[in-house]
Amino acid sequence: MKSLHQAHFDSVDLVAKAFASVDYIASREIATSVYLGFNLEKPILVEGPAGVGKTELAKGMAEILDVPLIRMQCYEGLDESKALYEWKYGKQLLYTQLLKDKLGEMMQGAVGLAASMDKLHAHDDLFFSEHFLEPRPLYQALHQERGCVLLIDEIDKSDPEFEAFLLEVLSDFQVSVPELGTIKAKVKPLVFLTSNNTREMSDALKRRCLHLHISFPKAALERRILERRVPGLSATLNRELVAFIQAVRQLDLKKLPSVSETIDWAKTLLLLHAEHLNLDVVRDTLNVFLKFEQDIATANAQMSTLLQQARKDAESPRASHA
Repeated sequence: MKSLHQAHFDSVDLVAKAFASVDYIASREIATSVYLGFNLEKPILVEGPAGVGKTELAKGMAEILDVPLIRMQCYEGLDESKALYEWKYGKQLLYTQLLKDKLGEMMQGAVGLAASMDKLHAHDDLFFSEHFLEPRPLYQALHQERGCVLLIDEIDKSDPEFEAFLLEVLSDFQVSVPELGTIKAKVKPLVFLTSNNTREMSDALKRRCLHLHISFPKAALERRILERRVPGLSATLNRELVAFIQAVRQLDLKKLPSVSETIDWAKTLLLLHAEHLNLDVVRDTLNVFLKFEQDIATANAQMSTLLQQARKDAESPRASHA
């Protein structure tokens, strides 16, 4: 049975090509970090604003390696039981009732208190066996026969105490379960941790990971992403759209438009059969990539300047041949 570590990436270029095959356009920096993380078997801490492709990076890697993607969404109050395992208390209660009903049969042949206790303990151990355990993402990841890509999403939303718990997993790819002992990974998973930088990660966590920061892409890379993700978009509209988004990101906004929102806007313009950007179509669709009324008002106030700049950038020889 093939595991994820039987795959081979002999160069950064091969990683970039593999990502392109699953419609993820990776920059040189991204491809290099994944190449190193895979071959060094180290977790990758991926930081950057929301919507730049951090989660999609892990999804793309799972598809490339043909292994399961196991995702653990982090949030405030997340603890070990939600991340690792929980006991099926209802099933344990049912088992208790069954033991009570069958107590007479169980004790047959037992002579003396010691023999009776031994028989009871033989069944008592089952209460804290995997039969009564509800596996959560970390537990599932350690038990994958072929390995997996483990995505620990938005780690910055979790509490520092949970971050400390993760250190054992990321150091040795094992966890300690009091009732079951130490559980080691059958195949070491490839781990991606994502962060939107809502809080600083600890030095201990960062030491265990390779660091990758994904920022908003430059215009040439964003055009390549649209070519792959929205293939029906004309080259002219692609250049104008990306130039406009790049100009909007220079404004003082509450939330800058992400790459995923650029893709959504491109699909929207296709549905509207737009061939060029104009004042009306942009104003009608601002809400696709701007999510706050204050930001929409800011963009509307500078609409003429933004459109003029976008057309100028889109028509430049550098944009046409990049």
